[in-house]
Parts: sequence; structure tokens; C-alpha cells
Amino acid sequence: MENHTIVTLKKGQGKILKSGGLWVFDNEIDTIVGKFKNGDMVIVHDFDGYPMGRGFINQNSKIRVRLMTRNVDQEINDDFLRMRLQEAWDYRKKTVDISSCRIVFGDADFLPGLVIDKFSDVLVVQCLALGMERFKLKIIELLKEILLNDDITIKGVYERSDAKERIKEGMKKVKGFIGDEFDTNVEIIENGVKYIVDVKDGQKTGFFLDQKYNRLSIQKLCKGAKVLDCFTHTGSFALNAGIAGAKSVTGVDASELAVNQATENAKLNGLEDVVKFKCEDVFELLPELEQKGEKFDVVILDPPAFTKSKSSIKNAVKGYREINLRGMKLVKDGGYLATCSCSHFMDYELFTKTIGQAARNVHKRLKQVEFRTQSPDHPILWAADESYYLKFYIFQVVDEK
Repeated sequence: MENHTIVTLKKGQGKILKSGGLWVFDNEIDTIVGKFKNGDMVIVHDFDGYPMGRGFINQNSKIRVRLMTRNVDQEINDDFLRMRLQEAWDYRKKTVDISSCRIVFGDADFLPGLVIDKFSDVLVVQCLALGMERFKLKIIELLKEILLNDDITIKGVYERSDAKERIKEGMKKVKGFIGDEFDTNVEIIENGVKYIVDVKDGQKTGFFLDQKYNRLSIQKLCKGAKVLDCFTHTGSFALNAGIAGAKSVTGVDASELAVNQATENAKLNGLEDVVKFKCEDVFELLPELEQKGEKFDVVILDPPAFTKSKSSIKNAVKGYREINLRGMKLVKDGGYLATCSCSHFMDYELFTKTIGQAARNVHKRLKQVEFRTQSPDHPILWAADESYYLKFYIFQVVDEK
């Protein structure tokens, strides 16, 4: 029988749980009755004894309890985990191209602290919560069975639990094969573009699947265009522009590793004559291009998160304003700007306001073509604010005249 330790909330606390989220913070708890070890399942009650759900506890973390189910009588066993995974997979089959996709997105799939990406026939797993660590191997086994039912054979699993969040949970960072070794450079095709994904040393889990349909959305603008792709990483927006028939594409990134990978990806698609990459600092390059009088039909800004905490938002706003301002100056009159933020703390209102300020500062008028968020395999769970992080705009940029 499972542990029946009871965690009782203070009166007036548990706002996240009550609005549909999964987290209980350390300062929301009144009492904990019963014996437990960190990572154990506990039952959460409201201040008046009302049962709110069952989840795993960790006293190392400010997120003290992460809920797995609202049903306090639900055993967290193989059947339960299989149900959660099957629901996550069925959702992806309906909403995205599943050749490569995120199958599990933490809280948004009610499996807190767990991310699983599928790159062709390889799974990449990231486990950032102690309680979920206990189920990790079983979850991989169950997921392989579920995929096999759809005739998808997984040839290998790689773990990328090397993020610093593990330290906050009292765990060590972990990276390596789970099971048999395989070639960690995996070829995928997305939107008709081929990529080599480095699941071992690429950023996060190896490739940013969340921009899949945003990359597709710029293709129609890039036919016959001169394109500048800033913070290109491994060249994904640049290659979408190239495959759509751009006249010339310049991709820029400060990482030599990323630029080398992007150059290989261009060759893989036969686009090396059209799509070229530079290893430079975008903040330094944009003013240089402006001084030279360069103009582009399409400018794409896909920066890393300039802020990962509330305390650094002010500096982040400056960064976003600066690159958008510089980017707009380089768009020819009537050309297009695609711009995004992947920081959860740079919310929709603030990001929108910052772009507006940049446009006013350089006397440009913006016609919104579309606003998009992350790909549906990274679902936004209402009440789990951190699951909504990617904001993506396309504008036509018109000179004031």
C-alpha cells in the first residue's frame, strides 16, 4: 500500500492547485503528518481537510509537492503511467507531425518534471524532478510499448537530465545512454528540411521542436527574398527560407559549434550556395550592416531567452528592444520582420509593448501578419503559466511617410 502522509495547506493557500495547476510551494504548507522520504507520494488536503490530490514531495525544492492526480484514491502504478503516456501520444497524433515531436511536456501532460522528445527513431529524456526520477525507466519502457502499437520502433534512448534544475531538487546532473548505445547524430526531416540533430551535445534536448510551425509560416514570405536570420542556432529558420526559394540567406550565431552544424545542414539540403552562415555577435553585427546600408526583404530574430528570472526582466526588455529596433532598420520598406521571445517571464503584454516601443523609436509602422505561440506538441496548460513561454510575431514593416 502507498504512503498516506498528509500535507495540509494553510488557509487561503493553494491558489495554483485550485486554478488547475500542479504545484504546492513550501510556504503554502501548514502541516505534514506521517513519515516520508523525499520523492514519496503524499496526499494533499486543503486547510479544512478537503482532499485535493496526490503527488510527490521533495523538501529540497521550493516546489514542495507536484501533483500527479486529483484523485486521492488513485494508485500511481504502471496502469496509471500508461494512461498518462497514451493520452499524451494520442494528443500528438491528432495535432502535430509525429515524425519528430515532443511526446511529453511536463505539467502540460500531467507528468511534472518530465520531458520526452522523439527525433525520428530516437527518444531524448529529461527528468528534472526527484519524484519523477523513480518512474523514469518504467515510463520509457511503457512509452516504447505504446509507440510499437503504432509500428514505431525506437532504436535508442538518450538522457539529457543535465539542466541545473536537478541541483535544486537535490539531484546530480545526468547525461548518457539509457540502454544500448547508438549514433547520437540523428537525421530528421521537418517541413521538408533535413537536419542532423546532435542529441548528445546540442542545446537542451538537441533541437528546438517548439518552433516547427513558426518556421513553416515564414516560408511563404521568403520566396525570391534576401533574408537575414539572427541567432540562427543550427540554421532552422534560414534553411526554411532557403528551401522556400529565397534568393540569398545569411544566418548569424555567436556559437561556432552551431554555425558548423548549420553549414552541414545547408549541405544536407543542397542549399550551401544560397544559405550562408557567419559566426558573429548579433548585437555587434546589426549596427555594422546598418552602417553599410544593407537592407533585407525578411529579417528573423530568434534570440535565446534574455531572462530566466523576474529579477532580470529590465535588462531583458533592453535587449529585446535593441535587437528589434536594429532588425526593423534593416528591413526594406514593405519587407517583413519575424520576431520572437522564448522567455516565460517576458510575457505577451511586455513583449508586445517592447516591440511597439522599438517601432516608434525608429519611426516604423508595423502591420501584424500573424501572432503565434509554440507548436501544439508543447501544449499550453491554462493555470500552469510556465507552460506558455514562446511568443512569435510576423510583421510587415512600413516606413512612416
